[in-house]
Amino acid sequence: MIKIKEKISYFLSNLFIRNNAHSKYMLGSIFFNQKKKDYHLIKNLDETEYKVFSQTGEDGILNYLISILNISNCKFVEIGVGDYSEANTRYIYENSFSKGLIIDIEKNFKTKVSKNIHLWKGLLDLENVEVKSKNINEILNKHNLSDSLDLFSIDIDGVDYWVINELKNSISKIFVAEYNPTFGCNLEITVPNDENFSRFKAHNSGCYYGASLKAIVSLMDKKGYDFIGTNKLNFNAFFIVKDLSDKFVKLKDNLKNMSSYTDIKIRDTRNINGEFNFLDQKERLNLIADKEIIDVSNQEQKKYKIKEIISKI
Repeated sequence: MIKIKEKISYFLSNLFIRNNAHSKYMLGSIFFNQKKKDYHLIKNLDETEYKVFSQTGEDGILNYLISILNISNCKFVEIGVGDYSEANTRYIYENSFSKGLIIDIEKNFKTKVSKNIHLWKGLLDLENVEVKSKNINEILNKHNLSDSLDLFSIDIDGVDYWVINELKNSISKIFVAEYNPTFGCNLEITVPNDENFSRFKAHNSGCYYGASLKAIVSLMDKKGYDFIGTNKLNFNAFFIVKDLSDKFVKLKDNLKNMSSYTDIKIRDTRNINGEFNFLDQKERLNLIADKEIIDVSNQEQKKYKIKEIISKI
């Protein structure tokens, strides 16, 4: 009897999730169809934000970029998707069922993802593996997705800089990279390339991870990309391959001061008990003052304690 109840509960839960997702998808599609007529007027990325399945407004930003680039069957890779209930490529997948690869270290990854989407639809591949600078190209080669992509998105709360550094130049038309606004706008800095890096193990506050926006922008420039802005909450940076960036002249001409993109708007820091404590930038930096960072502004890549350069951040 208990097993029957569990099966019924499981069925109803999945049915609710699927129906809710379908409603979100339909509303998003209606919004995007209406919004497209104004895409030629866009001057800043934040004018395009709209959340369907993404964490914040990335769905809207990506729909705008994909539309302007006239991409009809978006081939993508996304690293760091959780159970795929909130992800940058979820709406894209639901809309076109195009070739894609999602990667995460989530336990029971395939089972959890299958509760949110029909894996038998489309051409979506899954990799349940921890992405590192040493294995990223092996993973991409395995799925024949090491170049000629339409979209690449990475959010692993850790050694993102070092993973991006290993990618081929101009790997995709659109590139989304997470950055750490705590590291400010002045310096090109990142956490060390530690294979076993884990954000909350590295520091319980969650403040110590990733790279500064300036470090990501500089690296992406070398990789063949132009920076065109961030999401409103200041943690995802968007790039267009240089060969196509002339389609977004208005965005580039209207870029704000870099400090505008590193104001702390996500107060997700935690105390030793794992509870939110809502720290500002200065409090965050003081808390992680003894942690090490790498200056990647030159080939020397000198290592510092944060307290040694805190006044420059």
